[in-house]
Amino acid sequence: MKAVVIGQGYVGLPVAVRAAEVGYNVVGIDLDKARAGRLAAGDSFVEDITSERLKAVIDAGTYTASSDYADAADFDIAVVTVPTPLHEGLPDLSFIEASAQSLAEYLTPGATVVLESTTYPGTTEELFIPILEEGSGLKAGTDFSAGYSPERIDPGNPVYHLENTPKVISGIDETSLQKVSKFYGDLVEQVVPVTSPKEAELAKLLENTFRHVNIALVNEMAVFARGLGVDLHESINAADSKPFGYMKFTPGPGVGGHCLPIDPSYLSWQVKKELGRPFRFVELANDVNDHMPDYVVSRVADLLNDDAKAIRGSKITVVGLAYKKNTSDTRESPAARVVELLLDLGADLTVVEPMADVQSMFTDVKVADLEQGLVDDSDLIVVLTDHDELDYELLNQTTTPVFDTRRRATGDNVIYL
Repeated sequence: MKAVVIGQGYVGLPVAVRAAEVGYNVVGIDLDKARAGRLAAGDSFVEDITSERLKAVIDAGTYTASSDYADAADFDIAVVTVPTPLHEGLPDLSFIEASAQSLAEYLTPGATVVLESTTYPGTTEELFIPILEEGSGLKAGTDFSAGYSPERIDPGNPVYHLENTPKVISGIDETSLQKVSKFYGDLVEQVVPVTSPKEAELAKLLENTFRHVNIALVNEMAVFARGLGVDLHESINAADSKPFGYMKFTPGPGVGGHCLPIDPSYLSWQVKKELGRPFRFVELANDVNDHMPDYVVSRVADLLNDDAKAIRGSKITVVGLAYKKNTSDTRESPAARVVELLLDLGADLTVVEPMADVQSMFTDVKVADLEQGLVDDSDLIVVLTDHDELDYELLNQTTTPVFDTRRRATGDNVIYL
């Protein structure tokens, strides 16, 4: 069977490679020609898919990367995994719309189309499918099948990946559900069917809103606990000893990636639009998490002030630019916002980032490895992303002040968020 996966990023590439591994003839389409060319050469930029694993399916003839929708012709199943960003605070579904319009030209009777992009309840049935129908002249549920299955990719997670993470699935009718279940059942260990695409769409937003709200809770607690002279992390670890009714979350410099800064706002937008009411938990969580980079910079200013220094002209080394450890993913990274603020305030900034491409984001910062000379020459070290491969003993042993927003270093010179 021929499977087409639209979008070959952190979500689409794992789906495409896994489908190719289990025997589907897969075409991975990405309109970024440079990215498609890189994948076609067997060079993976996604940590969860090694280049060796990518080359194996290319050599087996079961995976092809392309930037041309014409290569989608005669597909049996298509999976759409394109971005759904916010634009000026509003959901931007233009990538979904464009994908549906392009895919519709190659949609044939008996085929199945699945949307994976995170979005608000109703998108699949009220926006995505009508575009497919209009462009193809076919009728969903009669001529072709359709469904929604939210992505649950966690980049860099060493335990849970596509195969062993339960996959929520849905279809617009029983036939669609059976086809969607068959496809994902070939890829993952467990599928979790729900009644309709709307329930599946809401499930994804619920998962991310839950995390967003709880991270905001501990982030705000971090601000207040410092003022109260309380070690929040010790309290968090103590609370985590309770075997029921508690889930551990830890503070940080903000939230990043596609999921947390963006997805809950989709739900908040829809609630406001459809029901005329604010989603207060989401709006409060957005306010807290969005302002954590500002709080980090205020702490940097306080720490330098304690040494009779200003941010302007001080040699500050920022450690980590990715939004989470052990990945190169900088999407919506709070660390990037901290860097922007420090540059605006005139810091002499150096960034240490062993995984992400710093200079594709900032052309006006120095990039260096975490070495003794850099540490000794800095006025302040700020840890924003706690990659495992960093030398934390070097930070523990230096006399340079270290402001650790992830609580990874442990030296006497270390100050925590």
